[in-house]
Amino acid sequence: MTTLRDRSRADAGARRRAERPKPSRTARMRVSARIARRQVRRAWVSSLLIMSLIALPIAGMAGVAVVVSSTFATPAERLTVELGRMSAWVEPLWSAESGFWQKPDDPYEFGNSSQWGGSDGSSEPELSADPRAALPPGTEIVPVSSGDERIETVAGTAPARAVAGDVTDARFQGAYALIDGRAPSDDGEVLVTPAVLERAGATIGGTLTLADGERFTVTGTFDASTAADADLVIAFFDADRYSPIRSFLPQADIDSERLGALNAAGFGVYARQLVLNPPPFDQPYDDYTFPTSAEQDQQRQLALAAGIGGGGIAAGYMVVMLAGAAFAVSARRQQRALAIAASVGAEPRDLRRIVLLQGAVLGLIAGAVGLAAGVGLSAFLMPILNNGSATVFWGFHVPWLLLAGVLVFAVLVGSASAWMPARTVGKSDTISALRGARRPMTVTAARPLWGSLLIIVGVALTVLSGIAAGAVAISDTIPGDSPLRWIPTVGIVGGPILAQVGILVSGRWLLWLSSRLLSRIGLAARLASRDAVANGARTVPAFAAIGATVFVGVFAVAMGMMTAEQSARNYTYSAPAGTVVSDVSSMDASVLTADVAQDAVDDVQRLFSSSGATGIGVVSAQPPVYFAETSADIPADLDHAMLVAPARSLLAPDEDDYRGISYEGSPTDNLSVVVVDDLETVMGVTLSPAQRAAYAEGAVIVADDRYLTDGRVEVGSWSARDAYDRMIPSNIWAGDEIGNRQWARSAPAIPVTAPHQNIVAAIAPTTAREWGIAAVPLRVIAEFPEGAEMNSQDHLNALAGSLDTDEYQVSMWRETGPDSPAVWLVPLLGAVAVLVLGASAVALGLARFERRPDDATLAAVGGTPGLRRRIGLWQGLVIAGFGTFAGAAAGILPPIGFWLQSQTSYQPLDLADIPWWLLGALAVALPLGIAAVNWLVPPREPELTRRNVIA
Repeated sequence: MTTLRDRSRADAGARRRAERPKPSRTARMRVSARIARRQVRRAWVSSLLIMSLIALPIAGMAGVAVVVSSTFATPAERLTVELGRMSAWVEPLWSAESGFWQKPDDPYEFGNSSQWGGSDGSSEPELSADPRAALPPGTEIVPVSSGDERIETVAGTAPARAVAGDVTDARFQGAYALIDGRAPSDDGEVLVTPAVLERAGATIGGTLTLADGERFTVTGTFDASTAADADLVIAFFDADRYSPIRSFLPQADIDSERLGALNAAGFGVYARQLVLNPPPFDQPYDDYTFPTSAEQDQQRQLALAAGIGGGGIAAGYMVVMLAGAAFAVSARRQQRALAIAASVGAEPRDLRRIVLLQGAVLGLIAGAVGLAAGVGLSAFLMPILNNGSATVFWGFHVPWLLLAGVLVFAVLVGSASAWMPARTVGKSDTISALRGARRPMTVTAARPLWGSLLIIVGVALTVLSGIAAGAVAISDTIPGDSPLRWIPTVGIVGGPILAQVGILVSGRWLLWLSSRLLSRIGLAARLASRDAVANGARTVPAFAAIGATVFVGVFAVAMGMMTAEQSARNYTYSAPAGTVVSDVSSMDASVLTADVAQDAVDDVQRLFSSSGATGIGVVSAQPPVYFAETSADIPADLDHAMLVAPARSLLAPDEDDYRGISYEGSPTDNLSVVVVDDLETVMGVTLSPAQRAAYAEGAVIVADDRYLTDGRVEVGSWSARDAYDRMIPSNIWAGDEIGNRQWARSAPAIPVTAPHQNIVAAIAPTTAREWGIAAVPLRVIAEFPEGAEMNSQDHLNALAGSLDTDEYQVSMWRETGPDSPAVWLVPLLGAVAVLVLGASAVALGLARFERRPDDATLAAVGGTPGLRRRIGLWQGLVIAGFGTFAGAAAGILPPIGFWLQSQTSYQPLDLADIPWWLLGALAVALPLGIAAVNWLVPPREPELTRRNVIA
């Protein structure tokens, strides 16, 4: 029984405690920081996990920042590459009377005050020749010119860069450098880069032969700072070998006045003095003002910062989710220690501060480690990535200010990861925590309602934005710069993000619903699902991180495949895929005669035969007339024959549709001449004996059924001059204005299915002669076995140049068809799988760590190891399955929105192009695999310890 004296003593103690001075804010901060530091050390395993999660993206951001910054040149670095130790260079860029002016530190940003072109109004300016008149008397000049050459190599010929002049001058150090040997002393000697010696099979003192037969003695090797190690570069003795000549000035004082005089004479100037200390410049170019060098550097740095920031936000979301789950586990294990602190006077805000400071400390340490690792990794990789050119990485540039921002970002990520666990700790019941009591988690209705609303709004926003975007695209009343043009696109992407946020907000409630269903499957499923609900602070962020990754992957795969398949449908094939194509064309502006074209084709056929071709076909056609400047330059007796499309396949003149142009072959140059035995090679079709006989008797092989009418085609001929002036049927629109038709014929047709090649219609040579068509051989198509050297584009380039003459030129390439989506699809799916596996490993590892007491209880009451493994299986299904399902459901919404938008265009996207089976495998097979691995890895042997009371 409490007496009056006891009550008085208690009241007096309460008054003394109330009157006792409270610790200052600074003291509370110090105590919180001390406790946070000790907790970080005590829970070193979880601390290491959290730091690893934060440090990895920080290292990537730091490495990218250093590598990209190193591709930006400082003025001094650019001067070294351009000038070496010279003071300036001067080069004629325009005519003296043109009013030429330039930006002081960049001669290639220029304008013209009076006129464009030469003094006679020609399209090409008359360049000034000698800058001495605009320079002080006695100014020393070192002339250098540059051009292109073709050299003979052990495999054929190859293009090479060339410079001419004394590049071994010591004052060029930094731009050019002698490696071995000596400088050329006369016109018959050259310097080469080491790559030339290797490709040409030459040695110092040996001979280098150009493609035109000119021979030179190699006196040594040199290095050009702008050339990669594999680049072929030659240095000749005569500086006037090429035009224009660039005059390097070893010692020159170029100020604004001298710059103006040189510009007035038509010379561009790049001077050390003007680059390091550019004078004021405000010369506008129309309505555009050139940015200063400082402004350009600032723009590059801002672009880099924006890119790093965008990537950081995406990575930060993943880290906050996963590290937040780890913090939730760590905070629960600290509950008793924090409750003791609360029992001796710590307020809820103090408890929150302790957990938040843990996040800040871990973020700071992880940020520092990540920055060091990123900078070190970039220092290791840059020499490997460098190809030998000084312009790939100008130097090792560390953007300290940007890296400081990255470090602050790491601290913010660590603090954000601890925010939700800190809130939970602040609301915890001290008495219950000290007793060790744990009550079931309750799910309130507020979050599910808000989450459901976000899901509904997100889906509706995506669909409505897609419809609105399609309507805006065909609207003629909305201005091109109106926000209505881009707002629907924002909604298409933003809607699914809202839906995913809604799934995250409703995560615990959705887990609770799933637990109601899974409880009926078995004991393992019931325990696993209830564990996920009870530990929502751990499971919800985990499946949110998985969902974000799958969202990006599904979005990218669906949009990428729809776009890739659309591009593949519109791809223009030059020949059947896998064949090597060689085109012959005139070297000058003249019609290629049949004799000259035949000589060229014979050379190509001999080359293909000697290279191991398994099939060769020749395509002849009427000589092209597009080279002419006017129709009067075309011979009057030259005709142009073509298939004429029937009226039913033509579009109305006012119809805004370009479907007629999407066919692989030209609508007006649609008649080719092919020998019957070459059809399989050049078109990829095989004719029956009856079709071969009909073809020889005058039938037309047709690969486009739009030209067919009752099994026949209409052929007409116009003069080539009318074809040049577009006075022939376009075969696209009705109502074309056409000239006088020379003749018209109706011929039987042999329809074939050959969509992936370039020939619209083919006739036999006898048919062409009967119709009076003057066709010349213009293309050779060959088939080569897999692995043949002729399938290498580099080899084809070298061979093509070796066949050129003064009358014709030959180009060669291999028709590969449209790019395979596997080039980007496989790495993308690999990255998604790695990220999902990593997130699942973290989440399931935390679940196993936190389930150890529960495993001990199960073992104590007779739970078998098989039961605990099955619980791990269902935990993997719940966490990974929820994440992949949520991500896939949200990720498919933007492609559907863009599909809706495209329905008003003439080339709409097709939902059938989305690899639904692949997305299904990503959403189903991936969580099944994760769950199977979690089942295969056996849980640790339980420690049979005393369990806390369940209150």
